[in-house]
Amino acid sequence: MFTPTVSSEQRRELATRLTSFLSHYKHLTDSYIIEFFTQDLWHTLPVSWQPALQNLSYPQVAELLLEPAHGDRRYPSVWPLSLLAFRATAHALAFPRGCRQERRTRPEEFTENRSQSSLLGHIFRKHVKPKKQHEIRRLGMLVKRLCDQTECSRVVDVGSGQGHLTRFLSFGLGLSVTAIEADGSLVAMATRFDEQLLWVLEKEKQKKNPSSELAVSQFSPRHVTGWVNPKASWEVFIEQLSSVHGVCDGPPWGSKHQAFQPWVPRSPSRRDTRSQEQASAGSTESCCPCDRPVLHESAHSGDRCPDFVLTGLHACGDLSATLLRHFVKCPHVCGITSVGCCYMKITTKENPTPPGLVAPPAPATPGPESVQAEFGYPMSSWVQGLPGHNLSYKAREGACHAVEDYIQRLREESELLKTHCYRATLETFIRDTRPDLRRAGVQTIKKAHLLPFTEYCRLGLARVGLSPELPLDPERVEALLKQQGRVVVYFSLALLLAPVVETLMLLDRMIYLQENGVESQLVPLFDPNFSPRNFVLVALKPR
Repeated sequence: MFTPTVSSEQRRELATRLTSFLSHYKHLTDSYIIEFFTQDLWHTLPVSWQPALQNLSYPQVAELLLEPAHGDRRYPSVWPLSLLAFRATAHALAFPRGCRQERRTRPEEFTENRSQSSLLGHIFRKHVKPKKQHEIRRLGMLVKRLCDQTECSRVVDVGSGQGHLTRFLSFGLGLSVTAIEADGSLVAMATRFDEQLLWVLEKEKQKKNPSSELAVSQFSPRHVTGWVNPKASWEVFIEQLSSVHGVCDGPPWGSKHQAFQPWVPRSPSRRDTRSQEQASAGSTESCCPCDRPVLHESAHSGDRCPDFVLTGLHACGDLSATLLRHFVKCPHVCGITSVGCCYMKITTKENPTPPGLVAPPAPATPGPESVQAEFGYPMSSWVQGLPGHNLSYKAREGACHAVEDYIQRLREESELLKTHCYRATLETFIRDTRPDLRRAGVQTIKKAHLLPFTEYCRLGLARVGLSPELPLDPERVEALLKQQGRVVVYFSLALLLAPVVETLMLLDRMIYLQENGVESQLVPLFDPNFSPRNFVLVALKPR
C-alpha cells in the first residue's frame, strides 16, 4: 500500500538542489516584511525585476507568481529570464500540495453545511470545528489502514489536545488508543467529551437490535497527562505512557463499557475481523491490552510491551521530530503518521532555543535515558553535511504560512492585503522615535484593515510603550501607504519560497528514516485550501 516512489539517491539529489536554491535566496526567506521601509527591501531585489513586478495587479501576482504554471500566461511586460527561472524553480522543487481550486475554500464534504462534514458521523462533529472534522476523518482512516496492514489495533496519539482524533480512532474505528497531552485542562476536557459520546452511543445502541452482528466490544481511550521531552529516550516515553499516575480521572484502559458498535455513519469502514472474534470470545492473546491497566508491563512480568502505531496531528515544533526518533529506535512502534506544525519552534544547532521559548530541562543523569545534541532540524546526516542547509527562524516561520489563503486574498483583492503595509509603515515611526526598538511585538490589532492608518498607528504605538499622540507627517504617511503594491509583491516573492522551505524540512525527515532503514511516503492528505499543513509523513517498519 505504502511504497517508495523515488530512490534514496533521488531524495539526496533533491535535498542538494533545495539547499543550493534556498541559500541563494536567503535574503528573501530571512527578511521581515515589517522592515520593508526601514531596510529598503524593494531595492534589494535585482534591478531587472523591479519594473516587471511593481505594477502588477493583485490577481496578476497570484497568477504569475504564486500559482503553479498551467496553460498560457499573459504577462503585462517582458520578464527577465532570472525572474522566470526563480519562479519556475521554486514551483518545481516544492512537493505538490494537492489540488488548488479557484473560488473554493472548503472541501466538498461541507457543501451542504459549511460547519458539518457530510462524511463524519454527528457524534464526532460535536465540539469540533470544520477544519478539524476534515482532518480527523482523513487521518483516522489512514491510521486504520496502517493498523490493518500491520495487524496491530493499538495506537498512541501524541499531542492529542481535546481528543477529537482519539475519539474517532477509538469509538469510530474500533482501535485501542492511548492519548498523551501536556495540557491537563485539555485532558480533562477530552475525558468529559468521551463521557458525552458514550452517553450518545448508549442511546444509539438502545435503538438497535441487541443481537445484531453490529454490536461489538469496545473500550474508552486512555488519556495520559504528560509532556514528551525531546531529550528523553524511547524507554522514558514508554514508561511515561505506562504511568498510572499520569492518567486523568476518566475510565482506565481496563474499564469495559457496554457493547456498542464502532460507528461511522455515511462512510463505510472495514472491520478488523480477528479483533472482533477475539473480543467476542474474551481472548487477551492479541496486542490489545484492554484487560490490563497499563501500557507497559514491568521487566519482571515476562511480557513485552505490545506493538502500536504512533500518530501526531500537527505535533508542534520538535515533537514531530521526537516521534520520528522514537519510531526508529523503539522496537514496539510498528508504524507512524506524522503531521508537522510550527516549524519555527524547531530547535537547530545555531538556535537551540527559539525566541520566546524556554529551553527544556536536561535529564539529570546523561546516559541511556537521554538523547544528546539532537535537534529538530536537520535530522538526517545527509542534509547536515550539505553546504547552505541552515534555515533561520524567519525562514521556518514563513514555511507555516497559508499560501492558498493568501492566493485567495489576491484574487479577491481583499482589504486584508493592506495589513502588511500598515505594519511596515508603523515600524518606520517606531524606529524614528526608538531606533533600538526593532521588530517590537505589536501583536494582532483586531480588524486592522478596516481602520484608518492614524487609528491603527495610535493603537500600535501604545502597545509598544510609545505615546499614541506621536505626531505623524501626513505627506510621509501617504507616500508610504502608496507603496502597498510593492509590499504585497515582495511578500509574495518570499511566500513563494515557503513551500520550498517546508519541502526541505520534510525531505530531511524522509532521508533520516532512509538512513535508518525505513522507507516512507509523504501524502498531501488534507485539502490545502482548508488545512495549510496538509502533508502526512507515513512510514512502516520492514517486517
